[in-house]
Amino acid sequence: MRIGYARVSTRDQHPEAQYDALVAAGCEPMFVEKAAGKLARRPELDQALLVTRAGDQLVVTKLDRLGRSRGHLSEPARILQQRQIDLVVLDQGVDSSTAVGRMFFQILGAISEFEHALMSKRTLDGLRGRPQLRPHRRSEAQALTASSQARTADV
Repeated sequence: MRIGYARVSTRDQHPEAQYDALVAAGCEPMFVEKAAGKLARRPELDQALLVTRAGDQLVVTKLDRLGRSRGHLSEPARILQQRQIDLVVLDQGVDSSTAVGRMFFQILGAISEFEHALMSKRTLDGLRGRPQLRPHRRSEAQALTASSQARTADV
């Protein structure tokens, strides 16, 4: 089954061109939403991913309709790969049921894993590099906290 997903970023944009291209590509059912690509929650995409089964194809007109960044593409890509669902990107000629499309999909997956590893490293580096209070400043902060808590308890 070919499941179509169309997305426009603003309420003023119209998804008709995407919808028509997906119909011409034989997609049914179709999921259409108006949501910024940078938003993490896209209910219609979630629904599209819920109805797909192994061997199905999720079809979009352009890759940026699925997500605007590697981070936003990584989760849908992971789900599709894990569930053995092919991704077809009409305007860019990507079809993960072909050898070249699978290579593209693998690269996308590798990039998302790399991005996740970098994010984890940056978080750990940030935590390690956090400035520590000097002992006299720590004592002042503890005294202010205790004083504030005492005032709150009196109220």
